[in-house]
Order: sequence, then C-alpha cells, then structure tokens
Amino acid sequence: MVELTLPRNSKITAKGKSYKGEKSPSSDKAPDMRTFKIYRSDPDSGENPRVDSYEIDVSDVSMVLDALIRIKDTLDPTVTFRRSCREGVCGSCAMNINGANTLACTKGMDECGSGDVAIYPLPHQPVVKDLVTDLSKFYEQHAAIEPFLQSRDEPEQEHIQSHEQREKLDGLYECILCACCSTSCPSYWWNGDKDDGNEYLGPAALLQAYRWLQDSRDDEKSRRLDYLDDNFRLYRCHTIFNCTSVCPKGLNPAEAIAGIKRMMVERAK
Repeated sequence: MVELTLPRNSKITAKGKSYKGEKSPSSDKAPDMRTFKIYRSDPDSGENPRVDSYEIDVSDVSMVLDALIRIKDTLDPTVTFRRSCREGVCGSCAMNINGANTLACTKGMDECGSGDVAIYPLPHQPVVKDLVTDLSKFYEQHAAIEPFLQSRDEPEQEHIQSHEQREKLDGLYECILCACCSTSCPSYWWNGDKDDGNEYLGPAALLQAYRWLQDSRDDEKSRRLDYLDDNFRLYRCHTIFNCTSVCPKGLNPAEAIAGIKRMMVERAK
C-alpha cells in the first residue's frame, strides 16, 4: 500500500512546539503517557507548516479522537479538526493516522502501536487549517454522478424490488463520503483535480455511481454509463487497492470500479 502523510503543496520547515500534559484526573489506572505528533498549518497566517508534539495520559482514552479532544481541551485549544457523530457514521473526522487514512473516532489507541502517534490531514488536499482540508472538489465529483434515483415513469405505488435486487446494493449504499479512499489513491492525487475538466472521479464517486447503476429502480443506466465512459473519469483507476485497504466501513471501491468496467464491456458487445 502506498502511504503519503503530507497534504498537497506543503513542506514542513518550521520548528514544532512541544506540550506535556499531566495524569488524567478521571483515571484510576497508572499513567500511560503517549506523544501525538500533529501537523499544524494555518495558510492565512503566512507561516510555514510544522509538527507539534503533545504528550498526554491515555490510560483512560480508547479512541484517537478522544485523545485529540483531550489535547484541545487541556493543552492547546488552537488545534483544529472536524468531528461530529463519534460513531463512524458522519465521516467528519477522516484524517491520516500513522500513515493511513481512517476515522479518528473509530481508530482505537490499541491499534496505534506503542510509539508516537503521527496525525496529518487527508493527503493531497488543500489545507484549510491543521487537520481540516478543503473537500469542495471531492463533493463536486460526487454530485457529478447524479447520486439520486431517476425514474422516467412514476409507479402507481412504491418501487418494488426483489430480495436479490436489493442485495446488489449491499456494500455500496453504506459509503459515508469520508474521502479516505479517494485521498489514499495515487491516481486521484495525480488526476483528480484538473483545470481542463479531464479528471479522475476517484473511488468514492465511482462507488456511488455503481450503487445507482445496480439499482433496479433507476431508468438512466445507459446515460450514466455514457457519462462515465471517459479516459479520465473511469479509466484512470489502476487497481492499486489503496481505496479498499483504508475504507473505515469495510467497503470495496476497487470492486465497484471493476463492476462499472464490466458493464462497459457488456454494453459494447
């Protein structure tokens, strides 16, 4: 698996700061002091990015997101990151932890080994501040595949699906659009943001596209395939499998992309 821990257009040259916390007052266990090395960047300030070190007691901390919240609450309130549901549902806290994209709220401290924990923003995305990246392009690409049911004729009652037809959506509809897969893909780094419009849509958008291509209730399969039948939008996938390796929901975007390619071949026959 290819790993990248630096966001786009960033070079760490500034000297980082160090912070040290105390034993957690809420824990009755022996202190377990761990160091978190967190990428810090504020483009509006004009200062160079740096990595700051925070040593805290994690004896009563189960998830990396809990550790980040403790750092923000007790050591440095300026540390900036997104978070919301804390249940692996919203995808807000997607970031790069120890070299792999994941959700901070579902990444257990016991999965981080015994050394320092390195935390960076999602790779190759413009940094808004610290661990927050600008995902505008990612959402534009998702919107481009028209992720909604399109039916020419409204049925008199509900759309009926068999159990077999419904099962085809399993492993597709669960995507939470956290962007872990797309931002772990080298082809997306190179081809995902082109000024001329010839850009790779990325694993997340293509998995969503396949979800609607597989939906028996949708009547626009042919038009959807016409849009995807492009050297860049679909065929810049080189089956590296980074997307599948990092998906926090256990989905398989690479398999979905292969499914779209099979549909293209079948249509051409």
